[in-house]
Amino acid sequence: MVVNRIMKYGKKSLAYQILYRAVKKIQQKTETNPLLVLRQAIRRVTPNIGVKTRRNKKGSTRKVPIEIGSKQGRALAIRWLLEASQKRPGRNMAFKLSSELVDAAKGSGGAIRKKEATHRMAEANRALAHFR
Repeated sequence: MVVNRIMKYGKKSLAYQILYRAVKKIQQKTETNPLLVLRQAIRRVTPNIGVKTRRNKKGSTRKVPIEIGSKQGRALAIRWLLEASQKRPGRNMAFKLSSELVDAAKGSGGAIRKKEATHRMAEANRALAHFR
């Protein structure tokens, strides 16, 4: 799932290279099992609740909080991790991805901020929950 999200223009072998290099860098940085770091990063970034835009009869739009399932949450988490790693300054994608995954596993980084912003938005619009 991670490789298919990294892949651009159908170049799957390049996506595998990026992931393997990132895993190797995580191994060097943390000296722990990099798959555990990857799993923990995805688990930390996975959102429980999100917002969906709904339009009412008068034409105005509202952001209604909705619960997110585990599969959709995992997909969102992977997407957010990759977006945050692409925005990072750095040498190459493998380096940026490894840095983002380590930060997310520790509880910081761009993907964690995205999750917190989504949760804040859902919490602010809690009064609209009955519009589901």
